[in-house]
Amino acid sequence: MSDDESTSFDPVADFYNESAAHMYAESVVTPVVDLLAELAGSGRALELGIGTGRIALPLVARGVLVSGIDASQRMVEKMREKSGGNDLPVVIGDFATSSAEGELSLVYAVFNAIWNLPTQEKQVACFQNVARQLEPGGYFVIELFVPDLLNISPGHNIHPFRVDSSGMSFDLYDVVGQRLTSHHFWIGIQGMRSFASEGRYVWPAELDLMAQLAGMRLSDRWGGWKGEPFTESTRSHVSVYSTGAVAPSKKGEYAWNIVTSAAPGSRCPSPGLAATTSGCASTRSRRRSS
Repeated sequence: MSDDESTSFDPVADFYNESAAHMYAESVVTPVVDLLAELAGSGRALELGIGTGRIALPLVARGVLVSGIDASQRMVEKMREKSGGNDLPVVIGDFATSSAEGELSLVYAVFNAIWNLPTQEKQVACFQNVARQLEPGGYFVIELFVPDLLNISPGHNIHPFRVDSSGMSFDLYDVVGQRLTSHHFWIGIQGMRSFASEGRYVWPAELDLMAQLAGMRLSDRWGGWKGEPFTESTRSHVSVYSTGAVAPSKKGEYAWNIVTSAAPGSRCPSPGLAATTSGCASTRSRRRSS
C-alpha cells in the first residue's frame, strides 16, 4: 500500500460484524446515538466511514436524516442487507475529498475512522472538507484512540492488545512516520482469518490544530460517549468541534456564541439557532470538558 492510499475494508466486509461484535452491543451503541442525535437536532447528519451502518441505522431510527461516505463498496453492500440500509444515501469515495448533498448540522467519524486517512495532508483536507459542508453552528464529532506509546518498551514498536480464545490483535508503530499498522487474527470454524489496517495516528492537540486551520474550534472533549473525563490515562477520546466561536460560560459550560447575518426576527437557518435582536445566536450548550 502506498503512503497516501487508505486501507480497503473490502476483504473483511463479509465477517466485519462478527469480528467487531462487541461494538454492536446496545450498551456501546446507545450512548453514541444519544449524543449524536442531540447534536444533530432536526438537521441532517453525515457519517464518515459509514461501513455496515453500526451507528447510522440506529441514528436514522431516532428520526435523524443520515447520509454516508465510505471507500469500501463491500462494506456498504453489507449495510444494504440490513433493515433500512437501502434507504441511506451513500457516496463511495475518500471522505477527505468526497461530499454529501446539502448543508449539514452534524458530521461524525467514529471508531477511529479518521485514523484510516494515511497522511497528515489528507487528515487536514478532511477537516476542511467537513467545514465546507457544515451549517453555522454545526458540529464535527471524532472518536479516536490515544496512541499507546507509554506501553511500549524503549527499542520496541509492537503493542499487543487482544489475546484470547478467539485470536489476537497487535499494533505495529512507526514512531518516525507517525503511522500504525493494526494486525488482527481470528480463529473460527472456518479456520484462521486475518486482516491488517494501516493509518496515521494523531494526538488530540494535533486534531485541535487541524480544526483551527479549517475554521473550527474544540467545544468539548471526553473520555467516552457518556461524558467521562478525559485524563492522562484515557485511551480514547470523543472530541466535538464547532463552526461557531466557543466561550466558557459563568456556570462552567461551553456556550456556542454564533451570530449569523440573518435579519432580526427572521427564521434562523439552523435548528440550533434562535432569533435575537442582533441576528441568530446558538441555543446549544454542553458540559465544559474536564
